[in-house]
Amino acid sequence: QVQLVESGGGLVQPGDSLRLSCAYSQRTFTGTTMGWFRQAPGKEREFVAAISWSGLRTAYADSVKGRFTISRDNAKNTVFLEMNSLKPEDTAVYYCAGTPRDWYLIRPEEVHYYAYWGQGTLVTVSS
Repeated sequence: QVQLVESGGGLVQPGDSLRLSCAYSQRTFTGTTMGWFRQAPGKEREFVAAISWSGLRTAYADSVKGRFTISRDNAKNTVFLEMNSLKPEDTAVYYCAGTPRDWYLIRPEEVHYYAYWGQGTLVTVSS
């Protein structure tokens, strides 16, 4: 069974940091590109960050560049999203996603490439 399980969301103040984790099943996700997306109330799901299987290739939305860092530990079957200098506009449900396609065969910022999704974890940035 394919599973992606996010954790680490919560309520923080502007300027704070938060680290999201996404645990995935090893057999299904070997070789996959992994991504983080978010969806704020009343808005469409949007790309946040993505990482190749090797971890050598990453991509970020302009709105989070310099503040967020995506990483992965394939030995622990986990993808991370380190979020610093959080802003109220970062408030959203954050989703982890995976695609069996190689990094170089896709546009990692595009939602439709991702076949597997987690249930989401809520991040609220408010004073």
